[in-house]
Amino acid sequence: MQIDISKAVSFSSPEGMKQNEKELESLHKVLVDGTGKGNDFLGWMKLPAGADSAILRKIKVDAEKIRAQSQLFVVIGIGGSYLGARAVIDCLSHPFLPLLPGRKDPVILYAGENLSEDYHAGLMEILDQYDYSVAVISKSGTTTEPAIAFRIIKAHLEKKYGKEEAAGRIYAVTDMQRGALKKLAEEEKYPTYVIPDDVGGRYSVLTPVGLLPIAVAGLDIEKLIGGARSMMEQCLASADPEKNPAIRYAAIRNALYQSGKPVEILVNYLPNLYFFTEWWKQLYGESEGKENKGIFPAGVGFTTDLHSMGQYIQEGTRLMFETILSVENSGKELRVPFMEKDPDGLNFLAGKRLTGINHMAEMGTLLAHVDGGVPNIRISVTELTEEILGELIYFFEFSCALSGYLLGVNPFDQPGVEAYKKNMFALIGKPGFEEQGKKLRERLK
Repeated sequence: MQIDISKAVSFSSPEGMKQNEKELESLHKVLVDGTGKGNDFLGWMKLPAGADSAILRKIKVDAEKIRAQSQLFVVIGIGGSYLGARAVIDCLSHPFLPLLPGRKDPVILYAGENLSEDYHAGLMEILDQYDYSVAVISKSGTTTEPAIAFRIIKAHLEKKYGKEEAAGRIYAVTDMQRGALKKLAEEEKYPTYVIPDDVGGRYSVLTPVGLLPIAVAGLDIEKLIGGARSMMEQCLASADPEKNPAIRYAAIRNALYQSGKPVEILVNYLPNLYFFTEWWKQLYGESEGKENKGIFPAGVGFTTDLHSMGQYIQEGTRLMFETILSVENSGKELRVPFMEKDPDGLNFLAGKRLTGINHMAEMGTLLAHVDGGVPNIRISVTELTEEILGELIYFFEFSCALSGYLLGVNPFDQPGVEAYKKNMFALIGKPGFEEQGKKLRERLK
């Protein structure tokens, strides 16, 4: 992984950049020593080094069992309980897996990340037709969206397979000791995995939260952890921005923020990176957006979004900077064919690979946006593999923690999320919220 900030530094204050690097040197020690805000949620930091081989073996055994008996695997969770796994799976799976003749890998489906009745009713129609298993992921077991989805799917499983077989098809990923899901898993004897107490949801992809679905998809979880371990060693070893890419990224993005750029757009040029962008948005949005502070994380997929958002980025309000996630090599090869009469005038591209054309679109867009006043940070990788995704995951996590500390906020909590939940509970009539519900309904008239 390489990070190039040459097309961004001129948009920020040199003094601000140097000051950030100086502060980040101290904050690096605070993070590594575990003396900062939220230090009871630093378990993610050493996960790649402390990966339990027994748990990894259990995950692989369970994954093979699921793969043998299930055509579909439903991941029930919201936020960090599914985004990390989906990011990795979408990056490395065939884009048209459900239509692939003779496919061996189960199709991974998702539930409980929304409250759409049509979505979940449609899912039930599909689950009627195929053999499937389920992972339900929640520390508490009471988060509204996944809890509702699990109720529906559990009932469907038990009706389809009977209570005993259904219990063997439900994998609970939850708290070690407490919570509604933990209690139910013990009573029903579900196979169970633990979410570590010191790892928050958006930092949990390298725990069973992410590793079980990733393994079921047929991907190599040991290589994923190996890549993360390599980046962990680099990030922990030095606070020098020339040696630590996480510090270099944290320093420049905050220097741009301090120079009047409060919006960061993560740009990718591959559709299979869509959910990696979604994972990144949650990681940075929940970690930094506090106390009326923080860089707003947005995302686009080019070249598609150049035909929708491109005009605004090029000439709209100058409030954003871009971070490009660039992938140099494609796993497959496809070239532009020659046409005898050249009706579209594209024979000059005949014989060229789409990857090369895509890269030229990337470079041309970068230069146009820089000329239009949009700073660009470029993070490039050679290809998309388990190892490289492990590196990227750890890189963004470590830099996010440092960025939060530089802002002066706790990057490991999310107190603002509770506000909507309390209102929702009141409006749907949850016991104990009746009086608040009356007041809210009055406000909505």
